[in-house]
Amino acid sequence: MGVTVVVVLLGAGAYALFHKARPYLHGTGCEVSTRAGKMPLDLEQGANAATIAAVAFRKQLPERASVIAYATAIQESHIRNLPGGDRDSVGMFQQRPSQGWGPPHKLRDPVESTTKFFNALVKVKGYLDRDLHDAAQRVQRSADGRAYAQHEDDGVLLAAAFTGREAATARCWYPPGKRTASRRPDAIREMRRAFGSRLRVGGPSPLTTGAASSPGSWNAVKVTNARAGWAVAAWAVTHAQAYGLTEVRYAGRHWQADAGHDGWTADKAARGDTVVIQ
Repeated sequence: MGVTVVVVLLGAGAYALFHKARPYLHGTGCEVSTRAGKMPLDLEQGANAATIAAVAFRKQLPERASVIAYATAIQESHIRNLPGGDRDSVGMFQQRPSQGWGPPHKLRDPVESTTKFFNALVKVKGYLDRDLHDAAQRVQRSADGRAYAQHEDDGVLLAAAFTGREAATARCWYPPGKRTASRRPDAIREMRRAFGSRLRVGGPSPLTTGAASSPGSWNAVKVTNARAGWAVAAWAVTHAQAYGLTEVRYAGRHWQADAGHDGWTADKAARGDTVVIQ
């Protein structure tokens, strides 16, 4: 009998320890999971992918524009903000200062480089009706424009997640050792720079029920529709590690840095007209 008790206690202790450590056993990363499939990303790729959707929101572009941008960025840089490349190419889209894209420091800024890409894309006559590789090549003028076509399916998947067409499809996670100090005001400023002035960011959130801390420790982002809300929520989750964000709540869902790998869990208090960020 005594042995049985010891074994049970040891088992309970091991389970408690495992349950406490479980959120951190997955390393660091992001994943998008949509009806079209799943795609793993690292934290940089996730943040850059969310930025592409945010700039598309600011410029009020259709989802197809984002699909083209994603396929292009995958081919050019694997959605990473590269310091260099072929000749003088830099950034996510490997834009070249010598070809008039602008100074290197601006092309290393994901918001700036994405804006420049979209500015060029919308000048391509009939780009929405062209084959993806044709539209992308008319912007990039690379050695082999056909290479963009192979990434169209991944572009569709990323666009569904980050433009908010499919809800709660992006999640990120990282262990305690990768956490950073809170810079929420900087995050809000960067979010507004990416999404533009149409994004209404207020002060403390109206959400109080179920919040782990006082309302004053939250920021509220008012959204006019669910698609915009999930685009903002995805941006916050993918930028959480960089800016020390710990929780995001929206439309009945809740993401927490402490259990990021679990993704979005139920939260009845999370409103559908406001994304709240801690």
